[in-house]
Amino acid sequence: MMDTNSFQPDNAASLDDKTRGLINRRSVLGDAYRLFYRTPVHLVRGQGQYLWDADGTQYLDVYNNVASLGHCHPAVVAAVHDQMQALNTHTRYLHERILDYSDAILATMPEQIDRVMYMCTGSEANDLAIRIARAHTGGTGLIVTREAYHGTSALTSGASPALGGAQPVDATTWLVPAPDAYRVDEPDTGAWFAARIQACIDDMASKGVKFAGFLADSIFSSDGVLPGKPGFLQAALQTVHSNGGVFIADEVQPGFARTGESFWGFGRHGLVPDIVTTGKPMGNGMPVSGLMAKASVLASFSASTPYFNTFGGNPVSIAAAQAVLNVIHDENLLEHSRNVGQRLLSELRALQSRHSCIGDVRGAGLFIGLELVTNRQTKEPARALALDLIEALRNAHVLTSVAGPYGNILKLRPPLAFQNHDIDWLVGALDQCLSHLNA
Repeated sequence: MMDTNSFQPDNAASLDDKTRGLINRRSVLGDAYRLFYRTPVHLVRGQGQYLWDADGTQYLDVYNNVASLGHCHPAVVAAVHDQMQALNTHTRYLHERILDYSDAILATMPEQIDRVMYMCTGSEANDLAIRIARAHTGGTGLIVTREAYHGTSALTSGASPALGGAQPVDATTWLVPAPDAYRVDEPDTGAWFAARIQACIDDMASKGVKFAGFLADSIFSSDGVLPGKPGFLQAALQTVHSNGGVFIADEVQPGFARTGESFWGFGRHGLVPDIVTTGKPMGNGMPVSGLMAKASVLASFSASTPYFNTFGGNPVSIAAAQAVLNVIHDENLLEHSRNVGQRLLSELRALQSRHSCIGDVRGAGLFIGLELVTNRQTKEPARALALDLIEALRNAHVLTSVAGPYGNILKLRPPLAFQNHDIDWLVGALDQCLSHLNA
């Protein structure tokens, strides 16, 4: 994932002096960092769904869900500014704001989920979720999908095969194939997927590893954006529970009205997870994340382990999170995501009829995958075309990236500020770029 659509030093000679100078200065950050695009973009400003570079060129952002509402949303800016002028400290002092927000966020959850803890990043939330699952079950074995991404801590990077490179999968992590209805020729994807989870659990047992839990993002974004039919994950939940495991819903990407069909991605499937995790979209990019759980699942960890995250849940970050929640409700962004997403899906499917290289278009709300193939019958992935298309779109001032095991799926995930009129820009650019690349 990290090296797909990334700048390569071999391209430096073709860049202008200013861009090349900035890239050279980035050496101070170390060699592990990556840049997007063969010609990196130098951004200086954002507003809503738009970004501007140093030359004043406007771009359409169709990738950044961290700024979930949109870049520099005025309600978030004002909330952070006001709270910063009053107090910013940690959670070992009493403060009303964190309690008010906790009541508000738990009100969006199934009633069985009645506890919440705070961190600064999604990686920290998933790290803690794994620890809680292990404390609750007494097991260590974790199951994730083959292209999952759940974070960058020691625990979560070991459960994030999408990181690739030299990052090893942890010995206690088992990988299950993703429920890809486009490529899995089965009448019941849910039953097929649950059977693969059971096979992993059985393999763990044969090797003396006790099952702790299953960790998944309900739209399988890094696996290629696989929304599936609503409800298909019910069988997976039942399999996890029947084997004594914990179901962890990673809502960093599909949560907060993103899928349009429910406030939480898992809600599309009528699930009641044991643990739910969120990340920085919770605060429109501010360093805040959360872990919501059933009290019964949290009990074993809480009884034995004091937990303290120095500035996780600080008043300024919680002010941003509360502003996000308020805007989603006040601006009816769940319905907006559903309606605009449905129109975007329709327009992309019309585009599919004009370009044979588009093998599949799928999604929920403003979270859409567009899969490119060299042949619709064989479904051979068109990775090279996808990477060329990403670059062509960048030159057409549309920013997005790719996902999936073959790197051939465009991941279209704009801020929720994305409007109907932006569809014309996006689909028009896709049409023009594909026509040029396939000429």
